Amino acid sequence: MKIFDPHVHMISRTTDDYEKMALAGIEVIVEPAFWLGEPRKHAGSFFDYFDHISHFEVERAAQYGIKHYATIAVNPREANDRKLSEEVLAAMPRWLSNKWVVAVGEIGFDRITPEEEEAFRRQVEMAFEHKLPVLIHTPHRDKPRGTQRTIDVLKEMKVDMSKILIDHNTEETIEMSRKSGAWSGHTVYPVTKLSPERMANILGKHGIDKMLVNSAADWGPSDPLSVPRVVVELRKRAFPESAIQRLVWQNPFEFFAQSGRL
Repeated sequence: MKIFDPHVHMISRTTDDYEKMALAGIEVIVEPAFWLGEPRKHAGSFFDYFDHISHFEVERAAQYGIKHYATIAVNPREANDRKLSEEVLAAMPRWLSNKWVVAVGEIGFDRITPEEEEAFRRQVEMAFEHKLPVLIHTPHRDKPRGTQRTIDVLKEMKVDMSKILIDHNTEETIEMSRKSGAWSGHTVYPVTKLSPERMANILGKHGIDKMLVNSAADWGPSDPLSVPRVVVELRKRAFPESAIQRLVWQNPFEFFAQSGRL
């Protein structure tokens, strides 16, 4: 089975992980720009990072037959440093024309501040100016309120919701995500997000239309093989093979193909 992991942070992973992913059937991945753990203090740190995920990781993945794409953004946590955020946002269009960049993201909310909302709005506008879809990070804290505010802002901006992916959904946000008309992403990640079993429960209830599943593997206790593990769980529950293939390949491909770069 062909697998597309639409959200994985390979800058945090070893080369052995690429080999394991290839052996498990993962052929395409997207690496979103994210918070590295220690807040960046200089715009140049962002620029070097953007270069890394849109150049070096592409080459590293290719050694194992994996196509690697990236998304570029100022993440919500660092958007609260207004001066730094503005400097990075001003330079961001340089990367949005890169053929390996397929969306603007991860953007959204963390503490749901005015600074975060300003950066969020500017990056949504930037994405549509460059004809790119948008990958949205739902917050770790106060997730329902942050998700609803995200949707409210997008509705106010009158954007095409078919080009929006609301990610990191859980049982408490999936209803509002689905009703918004956006694509709905889910992260299978030990401890803090979903398990394969909970993911299967959500799919059993809500179906697979415009649904995506990812590992978001990074420097935390995470697993770059989370998507293949979901495949195993769905097979245990006798999900049709055609539905599983659509979930882990066709859906993410269709969403990111809106960039015109896949």
